[in-house]
Amino acid sequence: MARPQPKQQSASSILLVVDDRQENLVAMEALLDDGEWQVRTVDSGEAALQCLLEEEVGLVLLDVQMPRMDGFEVARLMRSSPLTRYTPIIFISAIAHTQDAVLRGYSSGAVDFILKPFDPQVLRHKIQSLLAHERNRRDLLQLSQQLDSARAFNASVLENAAEGILVVGEDGLISFANPAMAQMLQGSVADLEGSPLLDLIGHPEVGREWRDSTFFRHWRQGQTYRLHDASLNTFSGERLPVALSSSPLPRLQRSMVVIALDMSVVRQLHAQLESQAITDALTGLLNRRGFHQSLEASLARIERNGRRMAVLYLDLDGFKLINDSLGHEAGDRVLRRVAEQLKHCLRPYDILARMGGDEFTALLDELEHPEDAARVAEKLIELVSVRHRIEGIDVTLGASVGIACFPECGQSVDGLLRAADIAMYEAKRAGRQQYRFYSPEMNGRARSRLMLEESLRNAIENKDFHLVYQPQIHLETGRLRGFEALLRWEHRVAGTVAPNVFIPLLEETRLINRLGDWVLREGASQCSAWRPRFGDDLVISLNVSPVQFGMPQLVDDLRRVLEAFALPPQQLEVEVTESALMQDLELTREQLRQLRELGVRIAIDDFGTGYSSLAYLRHFELDTLKIDRLFVANMLDSPRDAAVVSTIIDLGRHLGLEVIAEGVETLAQRDWLLAHGCTFMQGFLVAPGLPVAKAEAFPGVVDWGALRAPAVLTST
Repeated sequence: MARPQPKQQSASSILLVVDDRQENLVAMEALLDDGEWQVRTVDSGEAALQCLLEEEVGLVLLDVQMPRMDGFEVARLMRSSPLTRYTPIIFISAIAHTQDAVLRGYSSGAVDFILKPFDPQVLRHKIQSLLAHERNRRDLLQLSQQLDSARAFNASVLENAAEGILVVGEDGLISFANPAMAQMLQGSVADLEGSPLLDLIGHPEVGREWRDSTFFRHWRQGQTYRLHDASLNTFSGERLPVALSSSPLPRLQRSMVVIALDMSVVRQLHAQLESQAITDALTGLLNRRGFHQSLEASLARIERNGRRMAVLYLDLDGFKLINDSLGHEAGDRVLRRVAEQLKHCLRPYDILARMGGDEFTALLDELEHPEDAARVAEKLIELVSVRHRIEGIDVTLGASVGIACFPECGQSVDGLLRAADIAMYEAKRAGRQQYRFYSPEMNGRARSRLMLEESLRNAIENKDFHLVYQPQIHLETGRLRGFEALLRWEHRVAGTVAPNVFIPLLEETRLINRLGDWVLREGASQCSAWRPRFGDDLVISLNVSPVQFGMPQLVDDLRRVLEAFALPPQQLEVEVTESALMQDLELTREQLRQLRELGVRIAIDDFGTGYSSLAYLRHFELDTLKIDRLFVANMLDSPRDAAVVSTIIDLGRHLGLEVIAEGVETLAQRDWLLAHGCTFMQGFLVAPGLPVAKAEAFPGVVDWGALRAPAVLTST
């Protein structure tokens, strides 16, 4: 055990005199204090031990006979402590003259026993000798510790060095090998020690005669020898690329040190960098660039042999919801899992790539018929469209696949990929989880879509959108409840564009966010302007898209709008589709709670067409249910639709909600709804969406008796 480090003093030149008689202490101090060493005096064993703890004492002159703790006990305690175990002790006694006392003193750890009276000169010589001995002992201990530390450090460096290190004698035999070298060569240190160095050299060829080798010649000349492109034979029979250097050790050791740097890491890094340029880091598949190269090579080959091939473009359905709700790490795990599934589905020589995000492509080479590509697409869709358990939650994916065949759909890399991409979007438009072959008609629709999207952007910039207002009427009294604000687009060339054409595109491109705030402000402004005409009970219903409903700033936007127009919050009604409410239940509850605190009304639009659970519906803070026009249109002819409408009316009544039937076009529909307890309606029976001037002129109460069934009109 290492000796604890004491406090730093003028080391080992301190003498501690211990005696219970004060006159003896004064005499000893006078005798010994001549500047050659420092003298400390204490009058008890306890004080002596305390001094030994506080200072580094070189020698102790210890009286034997002392009260409470005699000299023998002090010596015993000193020898039991690592701090004072080797401190020299000289017993001085005028009383304990017996042989037993002297022997007991030596057995207690004393190096000498002096009886009083004594010769001062003899004592001084003994002190000098013992102090010198103690200094030598401490110097030797320090040197030993330094040597052990140096050996441990050198051994640690050799043991933990990442490079392989060998020591080779002048006879060419290995006398030392570090663990890194053994690990590099897939053997043990014992396998290497004693074996010839030249047996390990795989490249370059060095022969088997040690004294003829380049290593030996450089060692004899005292020079360093380096090989930048070499290889070593491993114990498993392989060859390891390395860089070697050998340097002579001092001549007395008659050896050289050989250092080997594993170059396979560098070569792997180069290969990895080359691979990364064409490989997707997440899935290990080819990336976009790699797929382009493979497709280009396949086109060059297939044009020579006249065979067919197909490009499949696959997009995951429902993946964005996983990313948004569970996070990107969970999404990455799903992508890796899907990549493995796709690889096992294809033939070994087919090419699979991840183009980015949740999009994958596959190159099916040497097909006999286009139908073969369809069978593969069906298999891919079936394989992907399963439940995945992510972080304890079951999630279901789907896949939409577009197929482009060579040479019908394109004869270049860009042409085939563009055709497959267009076909994939057609599969999505057709309802997802299916495949579509590319056709020229698809290309025309894709161009039209691009033109429409650009027209949408221009329309927003040019303020070509406007609102119309469809009245909502109390079925029994004809009283005007309010208006639903409906978004309309008058294209400057094509004229009126149907909402079912531009609204899905607005939501898909997120352009709906740019229009959403304008719709809120325009609707609130109109409501404020109509208050003198229709009163403070007028309700303006504003549609909020699923994208806009999920935005955290929706409530703040509404609050600013209400404050800007000094509008009571109960005069605004926010309409959200049933499907939008069910996308994220926690977000929905929180958003509805904040809307309720703000005071605006909340309606579920197109109720009955979504997939909500009634168990969840009772937890939502709502005001209004709106029956979808499809049920209303068929309820007089279809018992099933009539049952759905009746159920929704009863549900609203039991939950204390207002129920509005949409798309009412005939008096017969109005009478049926009234008979079954529905409260409000809107539809062509009363009025379509009206421009501001006509809406302002709309009567506060509809005269049902004077109303006649209108001609057949198309519902808004």
